[in-house]
Amino acid sequence: MSSMRTIRTRRAIRRGITAFGTFWWEFLVGDTPELLAAVVVVIAVALALRHHSTAGFIIVPLVTAVALTLSILRGRDKGARS
Repeated sequence: MSSMRTIRTRRAIRRGITAFGTFWWEFLVGDTPELLAAVVVVIAVALALRHHSTAGFIIVPLVTAVALTLSILRGRDKGARS
């Protein structure tokens, strides 16, 4: 009887982990994986420029604006094809 309980517990844990991973994948990636990539790039640029405050104040917003502009253009292209 104990082995059946162990099997059920393992299945429940596996289902919970799978559901948790699926939620975060859909939340972060969803329909626009390029936005997740852009966020990673912006964070990497910010980390790289953390000791150069003047450059960081200029470059990080520019990288963010470029990423958002490219995402908007991609969304418009998708909408025109539909």
